[in-house]
Amino acid sequence: MQKSKYALVISALLVLGVFPAQGALKVVKIYDGDTVTMADGLKIRLLQIDAPELAEGECFAKESKTALVNLLAKKGIVTLKADPASASYDRYGRALRYIFVGKINVNLEMVKIGAAAPYFYQGEKGIYSAAMLKAAQDAKLYKVGLWKACPGTQLLPTKAITTYKAVGTPVATPVTEPSAATGCDPNYAGCIPMYPPDLNCSDIKILGLAPVTVIGKDPHRLDGDGDGKACTS
Repeated sequence: MQKSKYALVISALLVLGVFPAQGALKVVKIYDGDTVTMADGLKIRLLQIDAPELAEGECFAKESKTALVNLLAKKGIVTLKADPASASYDRYGRALRYIFVGKINVNLEMVKIGAAAPYFYQGEKGIYSAAMLKAAQDAKLYKVGLWKACPGTQLLPTKAITTYKAVGTPVATPVTEPSAATGCDPNYAGCIPMYPPDLNCSDIKILGLAPVTVIGKDPHRLDGDGDGKACTS
C-alpha cells in the first residue's frame, strides 16, 4: 500500500513538471550564473533568467557565478521544475529548469539579489515571470548586485542581458559592428552570416561553415559552453 502511495506521489510530481533530485545535489561544474552540470551529467540552463557571460568577461559575471554557488550550497531537498510555457530542452541539449533548494526558487532568488536578470526567450512568460520582473525592477531601483556594479545595464526581459559599467560603455569585448559590405559577422572567424536572422548550428552545418570560432560577442548564441568553439559535433 505504501509503495502504491509513493508511486502516486511521484506520478503527480511528474505531471506538474517537478523532478525530485536523486540524492544530495552535487554540481560537477558551474559555467556562470545560469548554467550548471549535475553529478549525473545533466546540464541545466536555469529557466527564465540570464546572467552575465563569464567567458566574455562581462561586468559582474564572477560575482553572479559565486552567488549561484552559494545558493546551491544551502541546505534543503533539491528539486528541478520545468515550465509549461517553455520547451524542456534548448537547442544545445540543456535541460531548461527551475532549481529549488528546499523552498528557495534559485532562479528567482538570483534575480532578487541582482545576480541575474529575467530573460523571457521569444517572449515566453513562465509561471514565475511576473515575480521575476517585479524582483528585477526592485533590484534595479535599489541598485542591488549587477544593477549597482554595472549601472549602464538595461532591463530588457525579452533580450539576453549585456552588462555595462557605464552607459554606452561595454566592460568586456566591444561589440563588433557587422560588415554590410561583406555580409559576414566579424564576431566570428570565417564568414558567418550577420545576425539577424538568428542561426543555429544546424544552419551553420548546412552552410558548410562548421566548426565556428567566436572572436567577439556571440549574437547567434552558438557557443553554449563559452569556450570559444561552437558547432563542433
